[in-house]
Amino acid sequence: MTSQNLQEQRPKPPFPEQQQDLPGLESQMDPKPDYGENSYRGSGKLRSQAAIITGGDSGIGRAVALAFAREGADVLIAYLDADSDAQETVRIVEKEGRRCIAIAGDIQQEAHCQQIVERACSEFGKLDILVNNAAFQMTRESIEEIPSEEFDRTFKTNIYAMFYLCKAAVPHMQPGSAIINTCSVNAAQPKPKLLAYSATKAAIVNFTGGLAQSLAEKGIRVNSVAPGPVWTPLIPATMPKEQVKQFGQQVPMKRAAQPAELAPVYVLLASQEASYVSGAVIPVTGGQPVLP
Repeated sequence: MTSQNLQEQRPKPPFPEQQQDLPGLESQMDPKPDYGENSYRGSGKLRSQAAIITGGDSGIGRAVALAFAREGADVLIAYLDADSDAQETVRIVEKEGRRCIAIAGDIQQEAHCQQIVERACSEFGKLDILVNNAAFQMTRESIEEIPSEEFDRTFKTNIYAMFYLCKAAVPHMQPGSAIINTCSVNAAQPKPKLLAYSATKAAIVNFTGGLAQSLAEKGIRVNSVAPGPVWTPLIPATMPKEQVKQFGQQVPMKRAAQPAELAPVYVLLASQEASYVSGAVIPVTGGQPVLP
């Protein structure tokens, strides 16, 4: 299938009205997200490497897991509790002849983050790539509507877990390793209805820049990817039906990205082709400008 045909087939809003309970299931979305099964072609950029991907059961995480596998990497996916989605990711990775370990649990807990890293090192004998991708958000009309517990959960999931995982992973990483953090266009252009989420994404950009400088002498690169709207289970699970219906129409391309359109950026940042790229924020926004 040509790139032009793929572009023509990308779904545009309006989407069917739909809503799910958290954390949402990719298998219940309409239309189903494209994670690259029929389009991504690997070329050995990550041959024999070992990666951890949080939120690897669905959405961007699943697309990255498939792309990494097709580039030659084994992957461990960490996820909350969407077992059916996680097993589908395991299936598609193993279909490529690579190993895939799935671990359920709450990354708000430091002990669980440590267990994720320990399991990856035990299974693969090393750790080359850490992708901090899992996130939580909730749409609220005003600050008065945000429960304190929800604000806490957003920070614990989106930024505390990143700290826990990086702290546990770095001692196992060799020169040439890579850490890739998923931030968001909302880091630079915060949305008032995503107040807590936007604040965590700005924190991720700052954390990425500081950690990149800290780890430069160790030869470990740290970068972040800043997606615009992406069609993942988090959308119908955290937004009102009317927002889901029009999701993505606000960007110049007039549509949300499919997860498959994000994965190549993660591959580049994980590979030695990006050996001089560290501390960077790479926007993938459908034409929406993002200034530092």
